[in-house]
Amino acid sequence: MTNTFDLAINNARIIDGTGSPTWRGAVGIRGGRIAAVSDMDLQAAAVINAGGQVLAPGFIDLHSHADFTLGTDPQALTQISQGVTTLLTGNCGSSPFPLKDVDALKSAASFLEPVLPWDWQDASGFAGSLAAARPAVNTALQVGHSALRLAVIGDEQRAPASGELEQMQDLLREAAAQGVKGYSTGLIYAPCSYASTEEVTALAETAAECGMLYSTHMRNETDHLLEAVAEAISVARATGVRLEISHIKAMGPRNHGKVAEALQLMADARAEGLDVTADVYPYTASSTTLNSRLPDWSLDGGGPALLARLADPDERRRISTALAQRFEGEIDPAGIVLASMPQGKYSPWIGHPLTDAASAAGLSPSDAALDVLAEHRASVAIVNHAMADADVEAALRDPFVAVASDGWIMTESGAGTPHPRSFGTFTRVLGRYVRELGTISLEEAVRKMTSLPAGRVGLTDRGTIGVGKVADLTVFDPESVADHSTYSEPWQLSTGITHVVVGGETVWADGATTGVRAGRVL
Repeated sequence: MTNTFDLAINNARIIDGTGSPTWRGAVGIRGGRIAAVSDMDLQAAAVINAGGQVLAPGFIDLHSHADFTLGTDPQALTQISQGVTTLLTGNCGSSPFPLKDVDALKSAASFLEPVLPWDWQDASGFAGSLAAARPAVNTALQVGHSALRLAVIGDEQRAPASGELEQMQDLLREAAAQGVKGYSTGLIYAPCSYASTEEVTALAETAAECGMLYSTHMRNETDHLLEAVAEAISVARATGVRLEISHIKAMGPRNHGKVAEALQLMADARAEGLDVTADVYPYTASSTTLNSRLPDWSLDGGGPALLARLADPDERRRISTALAQRFEGEIDPAGIVLASMPQGKYSPWIGHPLTDAASAAGLSPSDAALDVLAEHRASVAIVNHAMADADVEAALRDPFVAVASDGWIMTESGAGTPHPRSFGTFTRVLGRYVRELGTISLEEAVRKMTSLPAGRVGLTDRGTIGVGKVADLTVFDPESVADHSTYSEPWQLSTGITHVVVGGETVWADGATTGVRAGRVL
């Protein structure tokens, strides 16, 4: 009999991404798309025997920072080993475009340690550069508010002058015209943190006009979490923009339990007719920059200006006093672990709590934090242990919360002790929160990784298994799928994902890369 398909995946337990019950069947692929879904095995030029394992749509990560790393590490082993086939980048207000001041943008993204050519100016140029790297996974782009500010205002702490807001809106429209899917804010990160609600609303209105998603890392995730949720919702209410609240969490013991209240605020907003959802990663620690813990005024002018202030004894004392106040209340310095930094005085303390480095140096935690920044070019990444597992589970149980990583590491080896979420977010949900804890069903977990995020981005041809859909697929063993990356030993790939298909081409087979890189910029 003539083979009618390029590839068939037979003998599978199909979970189609909609939340529907599992059923046994096969999928036939032709020309990069699903051409048949059958309850019987299919013939094809190439066949994958799933052996009764789960066949699901490829996982879609709504919150990635891989736009700064994927071009350098296009094999994306950390992603395909988790079954991820599409990444939404440009989150937390940070994107590699528009590019007007290379040094300012490189400084703002330095904790991600990007190695990029920086030879573009706009979204189209960046997309071309990324496509030329031939990544193994797909990417959809967002443009960040910080990047817009750096292009128009610079890194100054001030409101837009006459005409500057309009320039940012024009850059946002230009990005949308070039295929960018969303606009993001990172309202704890300078210079985005300098933006008023009114400025954010004006840009969100432009995003809504262009049909873009608005993704926000909110202004506060500690004592004022609920006020930050209310601000985000107020922007959606004023503009009609589709709102995605990034990696919902409550930081600090005195705020544990507030995630349920935040989710209720979102539910109330949906009842009002607003389009509001969120995403979460399955960990009780966050990861960010050490300078994000500093007061905004200390960051006015960017990294070089901060280093100049730290070199001034009076300014340094002033910053230390402000930081000490945060450490006495909303942030526990014992939960801050130094994750990565340029080589220097405190490099031996990578992987250790800030308080240990402080004790060894005979300094208070706030003074030690400033010394670490001063000695390492104000480019220090941290892992911050501050959340409750009950809050993670509450978010995972909410039907309007997707799974997302907030990761950026694409390769299986490197320096430092980065957060394990780059290596194990999706497999951890399947292994720990589905199989071990029973927090959510397997079908619901897959929906939160596939059709839910696809719908947020507007990827109508991905996220479910059906005839005509792009053949982005993953096969995994639900009994063995697991993450192995830990806070102390993060550089470990997940296991249990046996096959990954991107655009009809097999990029991961029998638990190993095929070397094929079939991703596209969407």
